[in-house]
Amino acid sequence: MDLDLRYPALTDLRARARRRLPHFVWEYLDSATGSESVKALNRARLDAVRLTPRVLRGPIAPDLTTSLMGQTYSAPFGIAPLGMSGLIWPGAEAALARLSAEKRIPYGLSTVATRLPEEIGPLAGERGWFQLYPPGDPGIRADLLRRAKDAGFGVLVLTVDVPAPSRRERQRRADLAIPPKKTPRMIWQAAIRPRWSLGTLRTGIPRLRLMEEYLRLDGNAPSTAHAGYLLRTNPDWDYVKALRDGWDGLLVLKGILRPEDAVQARAAGADAVWVSNHAGRQFDGCPASIDMLPAIRAAVPGLPLIADGGVEGGLDILRMIARGADFVMLGRAWHYALAALGPQGAAHLDHILRDDLIANLHQLGMNRPADLQSAATEGQV
Repeated sequence: MDLDLRYPALTDLRARARRRLPHFVWEYLDSATGSESVKALNRARLDAVRLTPRVLRGPIAPDLTTSLMGQTYSAPFGIAPLGMSGLIWPGAEAALARLSAEKRIPYGLSTVATRLPEEIGPLAGERGWFQLYPPGDPGIRADLLRRAKDAGFGVLVLTVDVPAPSRRERQRRADLAIPPKKTPRMIWQAAIRPRWSLGTLRTGIPRLRLMEEYLRLDGNAPSTAHAGYLLRTNPDWDYVKALRDGWDGLLVLKGILRPEDAVQARAAGADAVWVSNHAGRQFDGCPASIDMLPAIRAAVPGLPLIADGGVEGGLDILRMIARGADFVMLGRAWHYALAALGPQGAAHLDHILRDDLIANLHQLGMNRPADLQSAATEGQV
């Protein structure tokens, strides 16, 4: 089967994923919060960015190689962390970590993944990033940093835009709890999706395995608490300082939307900031990520900027770069691809993104994605 003919775009993979996932899993993956206006806004604002082609440029030889924070990646995009990734498709964390190592792009493992850093870090190799939802207990924090470092993760990503749980109404209507509870409704939804169900039986019911280890050791935890109890803290700039002091690798702050916060992040020792609105899953009143990039870029010249927010293809990646990003991460997209075709789907998405980047660079008359930044500065795109 020629995947390029049957699934030429992410929208094709997404449609197949919906047909293969239980309803409650689909709602977890695809939903945002509130009226989901930010999810729609991300798409609309990406579409609003127009890039003007240059013509008669002679031969173009696109080179996607991108340097970020002292590392070289084969393309300007990577795999963003996504909580409970293994709920969406069995073995998701391992499959995506292997892909990142093979394709030489970064892979982010969430604190609330269904697999442990010791399992996933060696699969990603030097491409692994560990995303931290901040625990309140300093001892747990120190141990998480130690385990991430020992597992080979060289980049620590502190998510700063989750001061409290969001409502995520679609998930509530789907009766989804984290970790999932076995109800007759969910059992039926799983039964009519046999590929997902059989895979889940083989890999085990998805659980927050990393935090469950600490929950058992926390004598203050309520008897009804799940592992997320340990992550309910409100970090501040002193928390960032403690992380910087306790982590000798690269530090990224994820969830920045204000220029002044980016300035303070650099002053606090961050090696990069990640411009993100959490894909609309936290706050339904915030701006689109791409709209905040120019002001943040101007506020912190020279500081690497990572961005996400509704990206669906290579053209979207170029739009983000033209607005000031150095690197672009995708989260949902990889999981749509996995759910559609398993690991083969994730590899196919990597191909789609690269092919789309190359095709659009030819149209723009540019050899490298980073050329868009200098062209934008000169008012040429």
